[in-house]
Amino acid sequence: MKHSFLLLSIAALTIGAFGCKPAPKAGFESSVPAGPAPVDIQFTNTSQNADRYEWSFGDGQSSTEESPSHTYTAFGNLLVVLKAYQKDLMSVDSAYIEIPEPPRRRAVIETSFGNITVELSNRTPQHRDNFIKLAEEHFYDSLLFHRVMSGFMIQGGDPNSKNAKAGQMLGQGGPGYTVPAEIVPDLIHTKGALAAARLGDQANPQKASSGSQFYLVQGHAINADVIGQIEQVRKFQLSPDQKSAYLKAAFGTPTLDREYTVFGYVVEGLEVIDQIAAQETDPNTNRPKKDIRMKVRMIER
Repeated sequence: MKHSFLLLSIAALTIGAFGCKPAPKAGFESSVPAGPAPVDIQFTNTSQNADRYEWSFGDGQSSTEESPSHTYTAFGNLLVVLKAYQKDLMSVDSAYIEIPEPPRRRAVIETSFGNITVELSNRTPQHRDNFIKLAEEHFYDSLLFHRVMSGFMIQGGDPNSKNAKAGQMLGQGGPGYTVPAEIVPDLIHTKGALAAARLGDQANPQKASSGSQFYLVQGHAINADVIGQIEQVRKFQLSPDQKSAYLKAAFGTPTLDREYTVFGYVVEGLEVIDQIAAQETDPNTNRPKKDIRMKVRMIER
């Protein structure tokens, strides 16, 4: 027994002499969100026996700081992962952090047929912020709904339409930039969807959106048979929630799903879309024969 004790003591001395350390153990704590996104979260590293770190914040961002602070603009239940290293050894700790959704902004689109109130999605922040910016700059004031197709949608936002002559071809104008696609599978083209117009795939394979032109979906009648036919043609399956949303709305254009960015929905004034869509149009351009102008203003939070 004395001999065994001596061997163990020598082993312990040898480990200390060569500077070997125990394996790392990752761990961290985080502050509680003080409010909705955007919000700053402080992470405190409680790892042991580690000399470098890799953080993944669950929103596509990362850090190699020991105890970083991170600003979340995304929201939801996000998985934070910390990898702690000691030479070639690694330990992992992870936890979900709940980032509250900010209040959804609303805008009113005023027309001679009545008002349409839209609620902007926080899941498409670049389109949301761009629409708010243009509305607050009064960019849309006096522009036309220049393309109207009954059973499909009504489209506007071309700045060239503000002083357009009767019969003038419209639809090519914009603010001089595009917005990167933010196609979210759960944001679908039910009746009342607010979506961004864009150039076709051949000229625009990234599906980038027009900087200003948008459309509001009227859509055609939807039932289970129509959904099945569209799935067969498009070769993708709608989720149960998406199917339920289409059946509840009873109208929509599922053929546009996954092709265009939907960034909001009408919460009041669906009947105004129907009235505008019913107007007589030029069969060659789909432009209403009688100008239909808009004014867009944001509603205070």
